[in-house]
Amino acid sequence: MDYLSDERKKSDFDVEAMKVAWAGSIQEFQLSDRMAKLVANDPVFEKFTRPMLGRKELLKNTLRKSAHAWKLIIDLRLSEEEAKWLRLYVDEPAYTDLHWGMFIPAIEGQGTEEQKKKWLPLAKKMQIIGCYAQTELGHGSNVQGLETTATFDTRTDEFIMHSPTLTSSKWWPGGLGKLSTHAVVYARLIVGGQFHGVHGFIVQLRSLEDHSPLPGITVGDIGLKFGNGAYNTMDNGVLRFDHVRIPRNQMLMRVSQVTKEGKIMQSDVPRQLIYGTMVYVRQTIVADASKALSRAVCIATRYSAVRRQFGSRDGGPETQVIDYKTQQSRLFPLLASAYAFRFVSEWLKSLYLDVKQRLEANEFSTLPEAHACTAGLKSLTTTATADGIEECRKLCGGHGYLVSSGLPELFAVYIPACTYEGDNVVLMLQVARFLVKTVSELGHKKPVGTTAYMGRVASLMQKNSAVQTAEGWLNPGAVVEAFESRAARMAVRCAQELAKFGNPEEGFAELAVDLVEVAVSHCQLIVVTKFFEKLQQDIPGKGVKESLEVLCYVYALFLLHKHQGDFLATGYLTPKQASLANAQLRTLYSKVRPNAIALVDSFSYTDHYLGSILGRYDGNVYPKLYEAAWEDPLNDSDVIDGFHQYVQPILKQRLHSAKL
Repeated sequence: MDYLSDERKKSDFDVEAMKVAWAGSIQEFQLSDRMAKLVANDPVFEKFTRPMLGRKELLKNTLRKSAHAWKLIIDLRLSEEEAKWLRLYVDEPAYTDLHWGMFIPAIEGQGTEEQKKKWLPLAKKMQIIGCYAQTELGHGSNVQGLETTATFDTRTDEFIMHSPTLTSSKWWPGGLGKLSTHAVVYARLIVGGQFHGVHGFIVQLRSLEDHSPLPGITVGDIGLKFGNGAYNTMDNGVLRFDHVRIPRNQMLMRVSQVTKEGKIMQSDVPRQLIYGTMVYVRQTIVADASKALSRAVCIATRYSAVRRQFGSRDGGPETQVIDYKTQQSRLFPLLASAYAFRFVSEWLKSLYLDVKQRLEANEFSTLPEAHACTAGLKSLTTTATADGIEECRKLCGGHGYLVSSGLPELFAVYIPACTYEGDNVVLMLQVARFLVKTVSELGHKKPVGTTAYMGRVASLMQKNSAVQTAEGWLNPGAVVEAFESRAARMAVRCAQELAKFGNPEEGFAELAVDLVEVAVSHCQLIVVTKFFEKLQQDIPGKGVKESLEVLCYVYALFLLHKHQGDFLATGYLTPKQASLANAQLRTLYSKVRPNAIALVDSFSYTDHYLGSILGRYDGNVYPKLYEAAWEDPLNDSDVIDGFHQYVQPILKQRLHSAKL
């Protein structure tokens, strides 16, 4: 029985067409849908019992699933794209994530043709297992502060890998702890006693015969992490080197080479290539943010429609929680954010292709802007998603705290995204530096890409909003101009404050909090702008574009309301105009309400992928929660182990004679 069928009948748009709009194309939708169903229908990939397993059993279970997934990929001859979706829907952090996601791309991006020919076939057939060993116990974001050394020995034509201090221990790389046979290790290149920057080296860690660590290598797991199952299915590791020798040709040498004689050579491949890899990785992270947030929103929306509380009249049904304005004002902006992040990640894909083409043509002028943009969007979307998942848990009331709701595990798995690939605050400070530099160069350099609006800074500093009615906010020009003016004014004001400091670095340290706010305002403008640009495209399907327009305005006006202090302090808005925006936002929530279930159905997630009793497609929540409770190992017996030894002596007042 479908307990949400009445909700689905309220929808006024074509859900199948919305699924395609969400996926990006009919081909993407069909591919992802096929892989989702393949995983959901395979009992090996069951995950309900995962949080109840001990660590060793948990990791062994993950190894079993990874082996089964690899067998399916080979037996079904899946393409790389299909294999990527299959691993996504297995929905379990595993050592293979870093092998495919970091080790192989590092060799592809930084290895010479000769190195790629040697290592990539081995890696792609999984004859070796690799990880990405950059972060250390003492350094993460500050890559130039890494302490591991790679000292070149001209006599033997080898590098000596060494961990000179405790804090130089590699710490955190996924797959390193127990499973990787090889790693791309980032270390300080020392040639002739001189430091020549941090470079990547391919290092074998374990024997390919018995998997034991090689001489001079100390390696293990760093221990339990946040959550029940969550990221504890991953063997994040610690690694130390004691003068381990590797051949010279195992330094990744696409950009820089060390000759047999110990000379440092630069190839004709530009160093800026690293920007291309960064843009790609961060685009993937933004896309992952939309997936994680949409999962949480799907669970919270469906459960909000199932749950009834208060409001019964004359013995009739109580009010659905989703009908309370307080629930809508917290839930619907998150729903809108999921769609906003999906579309900005789609745009980032095209930005990556543009960056790639420019790199191939040795054209680097737009790279600093592309780097700042992707750094900022990584920070903005992962922070909002981590906070959004937790808000969805609260929106589900007490039952959201159950592991079976799917939300605690989703939160525990997702939150590392706020730290890896750049700490979110550090990234925003990088964006702020770029914005301040852009402001300082306005007199002689035209801003490009997402900073193009800065070229109209004089007008944006003067102009104020012309909106006079609540409906006036349903105008893309009015909304975008408000966000542009806020971002431009905040950036200019910060640049002016920085100019008062004799030492610019002192200024950056003192004004760091304000600078982060400047970066946030710029990144929010990008997401709002790209959502409106998406709406300029041809989006087929009855009512699909109209529903997306409502979500776009919800996203923008919610941000305007949340950050109205910025808009008021910069002088662009009056309190009356801010109030009108909020009035329009309330009206928009009423428009989202009948479509809410259909909008989350459009994510097309299987119950397996959601992993939530509260978010079940059929809405049959309470019987399934009751059944799940009895499956907990604690309920295997009526009298719990330990009762007779520790509790009965208390009840019988025999504690002093008990054998504790």
